Amino acid sequence: MGVHATGGGVPASDQTGYATAESHAGGWVVFAGTMLMIAATLNIIYGIGAISDSSFYVNDARYIFSDLNTWGWIVTLTGAAQMLVAFGVWARNTLATWLGIAFAGLNAIIQLMLLPASPFLSLALFAVDMMVIYGLAVHGGHAEERA
Repeated sequence: MGVHATGGGVPASDQTGYATAESHAGGWVVFAGTMLMIAATLNIIYGIGAISDSSFYVNDARYIFSDLNTWGWIVTLTGAAQMLVAFGVWARNTLATWLGIAFAGLNAIIQLMLLPASPFLSLALFAVDMMVIYGLAVHGGHAEERA
């Protein structure tokens, strides 16, 4: 069996016809960057909603500390940082990979603290953060750059 020709976005394959680990790693990094950007966008939108006392959130919810307005600012600033880091992840910057893991972890903790305000949204964003951490931690080492 010969090497399969690639074209039009088809991952490179080895002699057995299976896609190589490098092509999957690159896909995971792009996926993690995209999920980081989606989480950042949602954080900014919902953070602005929390700052402006939107009626979207549960009324009279109790928080571990402070109030919904403070959490809105925290989420908005975290979202802005995540958005910048997503561009660095797409550029295959090693520092951005580590910052992506850190900001996804921070956002996961923040989302768990925001459970009283919007339980389903918080759990969904928590799951996205876990996928970002996995994608960057396992496949974000940029092995193709070392070769």
